[in-house]
Amino acid sequence: MESRRITVLSAGLGVPSSSRLLADQLAASVEGQLRAAGYNVAVDIVELRDLAVDIANNFVTGYAAPRLAEVIAGVEASDGIIAVTPVFSASYSGLFKSFIDVLDPKSLDGKAVLLGATGGTDRHQMVLDYALRPLFSYLRTRIAATGVFAGPQDWGTSDDGGSSLADRIDRAAGEFIRLLEGPQPGRKPAPMESLPFEQLLAGISGNN
Repeated sequence: MESRRITVLSAGLGVPSSSRLLADQLAASVEGQLRAAGYNVAVDIVELRDLAVDIANNFVTGYAAPRLAEVIAGVEASDGIIAVTPVFSASYSGLFKSFIDVLDPKSLDGKAVLLGATGGTDRHQMVLDYALRPLFSYLRTRIAATGVFAGPQDWGTSDDGGSSLADRIDRAAGEFIRLLEGPQPGRKPAPMESLPFEQLLAGISGNN
């Protein structure tokens, strides 16, 4: 059975935060649909607010503290990323962008990405297409066609005839999963194994 590793990045600042709530729902839908499709799934949820000091220190020192280094390695090893940020001043949060900036730009090349954002008004929903999508396009990721924005009204019951938050989440998750099918160009290759000299010599002798 094939496996998929998903890293969920939540840039919410509150406890709890609407960004984390949206991230959890996106992750649950993705995990459920992947398991239904026959995959083993590992989901790692990262609260970026817990790494804020380490991220700032990384900019000053050029060194990633062990906790931050572990998260960066997890992102690089993942097959797909679910990225959710609150919207500040019509764009992603500074914390979210700072974390992206400490990554090796090439480490996201080819990875599948599902975008999400939260804000206090629907006027912010265009951040998906005018801020987040260009950022991840620049990083050469493969982005699910549907991003999910959640405003205050989405956390209640909607009876206006429009698509509910749950419907949008399931649709976006389905598109994300299709990106995760087949060989994954963004998967970090396994490190090359270093064989003992005697074994290498034996192999050379056996070919003569």
